[in-house]
Amino acid sequence: MRRLAVLSLHTSPLAQPGTGDGGGMNVYVRELATALARTGATCEVFTRAWSEGLPEVVEVEPGLRVHHVPAGPPVVLERRDLPGVVPEFTEGVLERMTSPKWLDALDDPYEAIHANYWLSGQAGHTIKHQLDLPLVCTFHTLDRVKAEAGPEEVEADMPHRRAEAESEIIRCSDTVLASCTVEADQIAELYPADPARVAVVPPGVDHAYFGPGHRPQARRALGLPPDGPLLLFVGRIQPLKGADVAVRALAVLHRAGLPYRLVVVGGPSGPRGDATYRQLVELTTEVGLADRVTFVAPQPHELLSTYYRAADVCLVPSRSESFGLVALEAAACGTPVVAAAVGGLTTLVEPGRTGFLVEEHEPEAFAACARRVVEEPLLAERLATASVLRARRYTWRSAAAMLRSIHDELRSGRLVECS
Repeated sequence: MRRLAVLSLHTSPLAQPGTGDGGGMNVYVRELATALARTGATCEVFTRAWSEGLPEVVEVEPGLRVHHVPAGPPVVLERRDLPGVVPEFTEGVLERMTSPKWLDALDDPYEAIHANYWLSGQAGHTIKHQLDLPLVCTFHTLDRVKAEAGPEEVEADMPHRRAEAESEIIRCSDTVLASCTVEADQIAELYPADPARVAVVPPGVDHAYFGPGHRPQARRALGLPPDGPLLLFVGRIQPLKGADVAVRALAVLHRAGLPYRLVVVGGPSGPRGDATYRQLVELTTEVGLADRVTFVAPQPHELLSTYYRAADVCLVPSRSESFGLVALEAAACGTPVVAAAVGGLTTLVEPGRTGFLVEEHEPEAFAACARRVVEEPLLAERLATASVLRARRYTWRSAAAMLRSIHDELRSGRLVECS
């Protein structure tokens, strides 16, 4: 693979994760594109120009460029408005992939398209047939999976035809990437998809940033109290992420007379994000824990490692999770994870070995697991050691190698036909 067009319409790899719709997908697109570029491939990432004055192209590093493509007004759009700008985005990407203005600077032709999320998949569907290029899609979240976990979130998100669009894109894609075997099974069963065209490519973690450290020093660096058990929640504030479960778990521990604290790192996201954030702050007051919960604005991705190192336990009470990058990053830092037994989290957390899985979203269960980690130092040490060892299996370099192999196979084969 020499040159790859990476589509990420609704969120830029340059955006701050944890703000707006920025999250694990931002990290995924940037880190995977970076890893591919470092193997000698050229990655051209196309995202929507969401603000006035953005440069047409940002040279991130050798082999990696981010294009800001005009599509709709240059403002942050609500997700319900984004389907309307897909045609303009598609035309803008096609223009940059084919016009002499841009091709003059390219040494190699495009060999494939990698679309991220269903909106980019719609653009990729069209571009595939216009340019006769193989299409690879990563969905990150799936409408029918979210519907099972939280129907109210889906209705507020993309109510009309997202699931049907996902089905069309899956039929058109030469390969659909899944982050884990659980997601691969969901894609095959819920849509359905040809299992032969679903490939598992696990995301990675940057071990240069995310690794074990000294907990007291991490707390000093963050200005957190040096003593007492500390729980951590990292993620966008929206119903599906379950930050309220973390607060209620803290309340359970508080009622038992235990001096736990909680740090919540993240900002409002999605159509119900602002309301969810307000409700979360109000909840801390209702349960009498406003002085025990610290809210932290979204942080640059590499700085999250200090928060992971500062915590005794990382809580991941998501109601749906295709992979669970937070759980992987925490594990890489040697922080035991207590997570909901959903989606990709079930492939990342080994119960009793690297952390604990909670079958129901009951605060009492999360509190009991967190308390066990804190009160059994030998268990905590064993979990931390095993977590770090397991996390080392996941690297962006290995993900890039797997993706290059997939693209090389597609290049020599016949493209999938679709209606």
